[in-house]
Amino acid sequence: MTAPSAAPSSATDAAANDLLAYIDASPTPYHAVRETSRRLLAQGYRALDEREPWELKAGDKVFVTRGDTTIAAFHLGTAPVERAGFRLVGAHTDSPNLRIKPQPHTGKLGYQQLGVEVYGSPLFSTWMDRDLSLAGRVVTAKDGRLAHHLVDFRRPLLRIPNLAIHLNRGVNTEGLKLNAQEHLVPVLGLERAGTVELKALLVAELARAGVTTTADDILGYDLCLYDTQPSTRSGAHGEFLHAPRLDNLTSSHAGLSALLALDAPGEATRGVILYDHEECGSVSAQGAASPFLKDLLERFTHALSDGRRDAFHRAMRQSFLVSADMAHAVHPNYAGQHEPKHQPLLGGGPVIKSNVNQSYATDGETWAWFALCCREAGVVPQNFVTRTDLGCGSTIGPISAGELGIRTVDVGSPMLSMHSIREMAAAADVAAMISVLRNHYAR
Repeated sequence: MTAPSAAPSSATDAAANDLLAYIDASPTPYHAVRETSRRLLAQGYRALDEREPWELKAGDKVFVTRGDTTIAAFHLGTAPVERAGFRLVGAHTDSPNLRIKPQPHTGKLGYQQLGVEVYGSPLFSTWMDRDLSLAGRVVTAKDGRLAHHLVDFRRPLLRIPNLAIHLNRGVNTEGLKLNAQEHLVPVLGLERAGTVELKALLVAELARAGVTTTADDILGYDLCLYDTQPSTRSGAHGEFLHAPRLDNLTSSHAGLSALLALDAPGEATRGVILYDHEECGSVSAQGAASPFLKDLLERFTHALSDGRRDAFHRAMRQSFLVSADMAHAVHPNYAGQHEPKHQPLLGGGPVIKSNVNQSYATDGETWAWFALCCREAGVVPQNFVTRTDLGCGSTIGPISAGELGIRTVDVGSPMLSMHSIREMAAAADVAAMISVLRNHYAR
């Protein structure tokens, strides 16, 4: 078992602080894609439109978005893809949260409230007594044309208040039991203070961003609740990270950062794919179960191959995908929930995740591939399998492997409080994962 690192170094600090900045700029998948695009553009990448023909050549740096919440970026290689293949990192932009219903206005006993749906599998209790805001996408119509706008209120707007212990005497011994329909309805205001309409709030927020519209122009929205408390660090040496959405913006940041660190093109085409909808099964037009990645790889193959009809299939045999999603660190207060010989530690380095029933796509070959990338980076990997008597979660790895027939390994950085509104990880693991993924891209 690898011991956690001591006080973070300057390089570790820089990587960890950059991750926290990335997370704070990304309260929703829409904002994560915008922040990712901003970083790509700053490094000379150009946007491609799936609706248009592409002119591509070796060495090009390009990216593509779909649905405003999924993004893929590629540094095209110098060798034909059927010979050199693709080196890919996959992650996801979404995290469990609460989202506003289409007809949201509700309330009781003089309170104005907004109805929410549960997205993914959040820890309900962690959403109580938080200063919550709203962010996401608003779709307006003007002169028969639709326009998309990102919004972020950036201030406390909502709260889900807990029930006092005096009225729930058994809460500390019997546990907090919450019904999603009845108990997760956030408070927006008081009726006696005047009715507040969500669309009116959105109009005012859009106006602050320089967009003039009316409530009647707003025809749709995708709005997420999020905690306004900024990401931070803690611990005697600042070794811990506390932030929302560490699962899985940590992996998104690592894959992106590793790609941007490689200035010169290699023989293989390198790419990072950040999907939406992993937390609810990946079945969507832009999820990992969609043809998004396959569509892109086929187009790149057509542009960068010898033109034979079998070039794409040959390229897949030369390719490799690292599916990066966060891993369960051993919990000091619940160590019995872990398999005794597979207890990853915070700060102990990247975790290789395995499951013989293919909840993870790792096998002996792909395990060895990632372990070699770790060795070349001077990093010792950790291993995780779930207890034999517990079910195993899954991620995009098996989905992508099944769709493409590509060799895939599932990995992640260790964390605690997974699916909490505030999660916990180690600063040292950020730079370590980035360095290993750089080696993967370079192979």
